[in-house]
Amino acid sequence: MLLGCVRPLVRELERDGLLHGWFFLNYWLEGPHVRLRLRPSSAGAEAEVRERAERAVDAFLAERPALYQVDSGFLNDFYNQLFDIEFTADERGDYTDAEGRMNLRPNNSRAWLPYEPEYGKYGGPAGVALAEWHFAHSSELVIDALRAKNLHLRTVLLGTSAQLMLVMATAFLPEDERLAEFLDRYYAFWHRAFPDTGFIGSTEYERRADEVAPGLRTWHGRVRAAAAGGEPLPALLARWAEHCRQLRARVVALAERGELVFRSWDGTRDEPVSDPDEALERLLSPYLHMTNNRLHVTIQDEAYLSHVLGRALRAGTEAGAGAPAEAGGPGR
Repeated sequence: MLLGCVRPLVRELERDGLLHGWFFLNYWLEGPHVRLRLRPSSAGAEAEVRERAERAVDAFLAERPALYQVDSGFLNDFYNQLFDIEFTADERGDYTDAEGRMNLRPNNSRAWLPYEPEYGKYGGPAGVALAEWHFAHSSELVIDALRAKNLHLRTVLLGTSAQLMLVMATAFLPEDERLAEFLDRYYAFWHRAFPDTGFIGSTEYERRADEVAPGLRTWHGRVRAAAAGGEPLPALLARWAEHCRQLRARVVALAERGELVFRSWDGTRDEPVSDPDEALERLLSPYLHMTNNRLHVTIQDEAYLSHVLGRALRAGTEAGAGAPAEAGGPGR
């Protein structure tokens, strides 16, 4: 769908001056689906954007209908668990059936849904505007990766995710110890969010983490060297690194101007954040997660990768081995 429908649709709308922004994400509410956000270039362009989008989606679904139906079993149980975690009892009413389980929309269907920006998560209106700019770049990068790389292979998918995570996290948090601590907390967040599911473990990660640690430290060294003007990264990663550098600078500028206001974790108050370091750490988590979401990396795998990356960097820091250990990498 992304390569055969979304990409040509967006190119056409941009070519004809009808689009002022866009991004996509993979979503689970009422069944797994691609959620495409389109911002018309003007109010007068909205009808044309809607008509072209409907025509493109309908044509694609007629030609390439999804054959898999999520109606029971493992995945549906998982989506219901997400539903229970993210929605209060009062919020669930519009999305549940008579038995209290999450409704599933018909397969191979489309719907227009209102856009509800997450101001509390991304730092208010200025933060959401920055996130939307970043999401467009992330969406473009992922679609290009889908076109150029064998992301249907699990090793390639995880290697690509690990590289993108490392590039972004290093751009935001260049100090090794601080970065390792962040990755440990990131893993712990997912572990706490799903404590009883069996999706996320820890001890089973250790052996694999130690096996790939030298290659990951090599990539970390290459990322840092490229940022300092050394040998450039491969094209896709170099493009991502430059974007992450610009993104970091924009986060810092918004924080210093006092334009970032987050919602507290318990949802009870607004929290202005003017410290750039705090703003960078707050935004790095959702930025990392949404790029992994677009890659279709599971929460389990995202937790695994953050644990492996953090463990590898910490081992290098403790050994005083900041330089590359050996050739190789987490995937190609």
